[in-house]
Amino acid sequence: MSMIDFILGRTLSSRDERAEQIGPSAGVPIFGLDALSSAAYGPEAALTLLLPLGASGVPYILPVTGCILVLLAILYFSYRQTIAAYPNGGGSYTVARENIGEQAGLLSASALMIDYVLTAAVGISAGVGALVSAVPTLQSHTLAMCLGILFIIMMINLRGIKEAGALFMVPTYLFVGCLFAMIAIGFIKTLAAGGHPVPVEAMPTLPSATTVVSLWILLKVFSSGCTAMTGVEAVSNGVRAFREPTAPNAQRTLTIIIVILAVLLAGIAYLASVYGIGATSPTKNYESVLSMLLRAVSGKGIFYYVSIGSILVVLSLSANTAFADFPRLCRIVALDGYLPLSFSVAGRRLVYTEGIVVLTFLTAGLLILFDGVTDRLIPLYAVGAFLAFTLSQAGMVLHWKRQGSGHWRNIAINGLGSIATGTATIVILSAKFMEGAWVTVILIPIMLFVMILVKRHYAEVEKEISSQVPVDFAHLRAPLVLIPIAVWTKVSDKALRFAYTLSQEVTAIHMTAEPESEQVFEKNWQEFAMRPAEKAALPTPQLVILKSQYRHVLGPIVDYILKVERQNPDRQIAVVLPVLVEHHWYDYFLHNQRPAVLKALLMLRGSQHIVIVNVPWYLSA
Repeated sequence: MSMIDFILGRTLSSRDERAEQIGPSAGVPIFGLDALSSAAYGPEAALTLLLPLGASGVPYILPVTGCILVLLAILYFSYRQTIAAYPNGGGSYTVARENIGEQAGLLSASALMIDYVLTAAVGISAGVGALVSAVPTLQSHTLAMCLGILFIIMMINLRGIKEAGALFMVPTYLFVGCLFAMIAIGFIKTLAAGGHPVPVEAMPTLPSATTVVSLWILLKVFSSGCTAMTGVEAVSNGVRAFREPTAPNAQRTLTIIIVILAVLLAGIAYLASVYGIGATSPTKNYESVLSMLLRAVSGKGIFYYVSIGSILVVLSLSANTAFADFPRLCRIVALDGYLPLSFSVAGRRLVYTEGIVVLTFLTAGLLILFDGVTDRLIPLYAVGAFLAFTLSQAGMVLHWKRQGSGHWRNIAINGLGSIATGTATIVILSAKFMEGAWVTVILIPIMLFVMILVKRHYAEVEKEISSQVPVDFAHLRAPLVLIPIAVWTKVSDKALRFAYTLSQEVTAIHMTAEPESEQVFEKNWQEFAMRPAEKAALPTPQLVILKSQYRHVLGPIVDYILKVERQNPDRQIAVVLPVLVEHHWYDYFLHNQRPAVLKALLMLRGSQHIVIVNVPWYLSA
């Protein structure tokens, strides 16, 4: 087994694609981790904005969460319909493009791509934040841990979607089980205490109120709490990953995710309210809301550490939703010509490798820029997701209208979803704009513009190279052959013999800076090249010696080749490059790579008249 096979797994055949498809049990950890894990930071993000109200602000988390749950229910029914109507996946991008127009589709794709990068960054930083809550001494290593976890998630996803599902299943269901147990214990203790439970351990004292409640504050709290709904669209984007029956399996997965998320959000909001637990400062004596709830409900025992461990793992792995969806979205957009076509090519494990690698680098850049701190990333979050939600729901309304009469119920559901998510988008954007959401507002149109440029480039290339004309075999003529040769070896011998199969007009180019080496080469050329050609009754190969007192090699050779091209505008110029091929990759560092650089320079400066041919000499092991 090779090292690559050991790290990434053996290469899968295209026929193995069906075996790599998943069911609802694996679909929940793959496509639901983002949504489920947001229960850990969504309520906390809302409680953070209630800090100015002091202890009196904590009870407001219940009505705010109620509004979020209503919006979540609307999105659930809307996306069930999207899955049924578009079983090939694509989610918001496909729906908006096919029903509203290409520009709307690209806007949705741009918003989702940026949101997926933020999803990965926020999930990992929140996971590390949970660890720092339990072990405060690790706070100085936050960024390093974030980048390490990011690398691990990338490697897992490069091994394939099925393996990712199997690896993530245990921590996902452990996380859900621990939080369900926490909510159940807290609820029972609250009932036993008549609605006023006493925390097992003392909770941090909330600061004094510095302002009074206002509609604007509540809108900002709602906008931050809405981060708990990002990831809801993930299943609709990845429908093709499910085994048959595809759409019903995707819908079951979505149902499980939404039900679990709703219970978690409602339970956390309720316990925070009855225990009087608010958020803490992210930079000084930070402790996550879930850490405080666990201590309040059960103390800092085994259950606490198991729960914190599961929260850390799931929050960190929640980036996997982005790794599952970002490459698939890039593939669909690439197939439409708006991204490089390489995004649409499946890798060795039937995953879209380029999308995974690009997402990793973008996420790493974001984590480095914001030092891996969740609260610095949250303001940028959710704008893209809700913009995509809105475009998707509006597109579905038009979709059902095109289907004719009898779809009034579907139109009503998607219409309500469009209005609700559109309103939420405006609220989120207004509340978060000055806190950092303006960055997302700028990035989305930039991304859209880049995709339009990519499409335009492909259209121009297709226009230039497309042909419906039969091949013209008249007036064919052998090319002029030029061979750059540094020293006479078996490699140059092979290149010269190959050159004569192309043409009998062959010229060798030798670069020299010392008279002694020039004399040696000329002697070898006479003996090993010109005399054998005369003996074989072939035209003798010409020799051009270029001299460089400054020891420049490649520049003068390129200039000479271009000069020959200009002097022979009606001829093809074949440049034959002798290339030494090493047996081991590390041996390449022991030799210069001038042929490769020369080829690159000719590709950049050449024209249609120049053809480059590599003639390799393979070294023995």
